[in-house]
Amino acid sequence: MPNIERLKKYNKIHMVGIGGVSMSGIAEILVNFGFKVSGSNNVESETTKKLEKAGIKVFIGHSEKNIIDPDIVVYSAAIKQDNIELQTAKEKNIPIIERADFLGELTRCFEETITIAGTHGKSTTTSMVALCFLEALKDPSIQVGADISAINGNYKVGNSEYFIIEACEYVESFLKFSPKAEIILNIDNDHLDYFKNFDNIKYAFEKYVKLLPDDGLLVVNGDDANCLALTQFTKAKSLSYGITNKNTDLFAVNIVFDNNGFPEFDVYSKNEFFGKIKLNVPGMHNVLNSLGCIALCSHYGIKYVTIKNALINFKGAVRRFEFKGTVNGANIFDDYGHHPTEIIATSKALMNKKYNKSWIVFQPHTYSRTKSLLDDFAKALLNFDNIIILDIYAAREKNVYGISSKDLVDKINSLGKNAKYIPDFKDCVNYLKENVKPNDIILTQGAGTVTEIGPMLIRS
Repeated sequence: MPNIERLKKYNKIHMVGIGGVSMSGIAEILVNFGFKVSGSNNVESETTKKLEKAGIKVFIGHSEKNIIDPDIVVYSAAIKQDNIELQTAKEKNIPIIERADFLGELTRCFEETITIAGTHGKSTTTSMVALCFLEALKDPSIQVGADISAINGNYKVGNSEYFIIEACEYVESFLKFSPKAEIILNIDNDHLDYFKNFDNIKYAFEKYVKLLPDDGLLVVNGDDANCLALTQFTKAKSLSYGITNKNTDLFAVNIVFDNNGFPEFDVYSKNEFFGKIKLNVPGMHNVLNSLGCIALCSHYGIKYVTIKNALINFKGAVRRFEFKGTVNGANIFDDYGHHPTEIIATSKALMNKKYNKSWIVFQPHTYSRTKSLLDDFAKALLNFDNIIILDIYAAREKNVYGISSKDLVDKINSLGKNAKYIPDFKDCVNYLKENVKPNDIILTQGAGTVTEIGPMLIRS
């Protein structure tokens, strides 16, 4: 069992924004440890209903009346400081703590906190690792940024020393954690609204690696020079993996794809044959993700046959090239990728599938990312036969950048492709319904509300 002594001073915990992906998982872990947990959320959801079934009092809407004498108030990053519950807690001298800081406290309760970081592929790889540990009957606690069917959600409460979590670099929140093992999948240009430049991103990962104890483990992508360079910043054991770089501890060869674009490949460990692996998720990027998973799980003594079985049973996290249904005989997939590198990875995965024409419906995510990576987005989208661009999803931002989706459409058109700007979802659905043909593939792509397009198409 994890050692919860350090949290014992907080018997009653109130969580503002409890319906969030990470907050809900923390809440259930706390209840399992015997804490009294309450929380509030803007809207009722399946998540809040699930929390109530677990014995958590969830208030819908924010009010000073929700602060019923807790020992501490935890709030998510989406909650502003002028929130009435935070204000009330301050007036009553109740300590408040941001989610990442509190999750950091939680990581210190476990002897084996395993964190998966990188610009792309975190949710998928965290899911892969989690499934391997479950298959090995290690009973881990799990927190991942996307729902996975094997645990019926995005978190699981275990009773072992293993805590497997997705670690996000945004606002350097992963520096709050105390990992025993880390996988670093890649380092790319993203979140420039916070980091400003690529050197600052690299420096954040250097600081993250320095968190490892000397008896810890660092697993890095050997195909990414910036990842490989991180091994110099820790005395922990390091393992590397790769596809193009065979001078690594673990590498894949003889990679072949079936008609769904699902790969099968041979894995070599220290130049000795480890075994054949088959995945039920598409794309070369997922071969790399699985190699990171295999390297870590092997270090933890999980046998090849267990890893093999777990990976073949992994059908992907929600919104990661997820099949949604069909319209006019065309298959609809939905993907969370919202960075040019992720769009390129998705388009390459698509190329391994058998289909007629490809259609992408892309919703840019945040003004700052669209502005700073406009040219890269345009080039990445050229890989699709038909391109539809929706309005930018603002997320946490206001448009102080003087950018719009029309700029992206103009850039794509200047590169020789005919992109269409269709801001209205119903118009987009009607256009697709009138134009897609049997055996086409439609991909709805982005981290915002674009995920609604697939179900609208299926119902139309």
